[in-house]
Amino acid sequence: MGRLLAESRVPIAFVAARNIAAARRAVQFIGEGKPMGLTDPRLCEASVILITTSDSAVADVARELARQGSGKRAWQGKVVLHTCGSIPSDVLRPLKLRGAAIGSLHPYQTVPSPKAGVRSLRNCFWAVEGDRAALLAARDWVRRLGGVAFPVRPARKTLYHLSAFTVCPTLVTLMAQAEDLLKQAGVPARIARPMLTQFVMETAKNFAESGGRRSLTGPAVRGDWATIRRHLAALRQVAPEFVPVYKSLLQAMLRLAGVIAPGHQ
Repeated sequence: MGRLLAESRVPIAFVAARNIAAARRAVQFIGEGKPMGLTDPRLCEASVILITTSDSAVADVARELARQGSGKRAWQGKVVLHTCGSIPSDVLRPLKLRGAAIGSLHPYQTVPSPKAGVRSLRNCFWAVEGDRAALLAARDWVRRLGGVAFPVRPARKTLYHLSAFTVCPTLVTLMAQAEDLLKQAGVPARIARPMLTQFVMETAKNFAESGGRRSLTGPAVRGDWATIRRHLAALRQVAPEFVPVYKSLLQAMLRLAGVIAPGHQ
């Protein structure tokens, strides 16, 4: 994200990390900024600080930053944002107590690597919440990246993040399982992945156009229980560990489709 902001003419003054070598690598990737440690007092000179650590590290970083600066309101007039999807901005409360406006912005996008982020974080959707000054800063950055900012309830942010978990890493896991089944069925490896990709992209288009229920296809929607029984028999032979997953997904499909399975009337 730092690289995209720099390309969008947001000045990057400092890049801080606990490990100075990590800060240097980040500066090299971003293309500007001065590398430094988290305890460097010059961080207080920044008007906006963006914390991009893992969810579990945000609270520790906030406490560490809040110890810097002289005076009770050393962070007055500053904005501090974090990019974690499952945690509201009040995790930054130690900085707010010292005068900072706090908030969060999180891209509803998959970012498996920094290079992928440079490609995918433009023109995407961003959840924002926090104090007024923090929201103004966050929305400005989203606008510069060509994205769409939308509000999220801080107390329900875990549900927001859960929605992303439900559709992104879960989908990747299902696609990897499907790829393995295709290979076992004799489909050439060079065909399996692009075929799955095309299939899923078309499914996503159907969902965008028609919503969930009207986009459902397959034996569960048709009430083709004989095919479902064959699926389960095959899974027990080649991937028994996936049988409970299949059954759970089947129940979710039936609820979405409004179909009642035999024996449950």
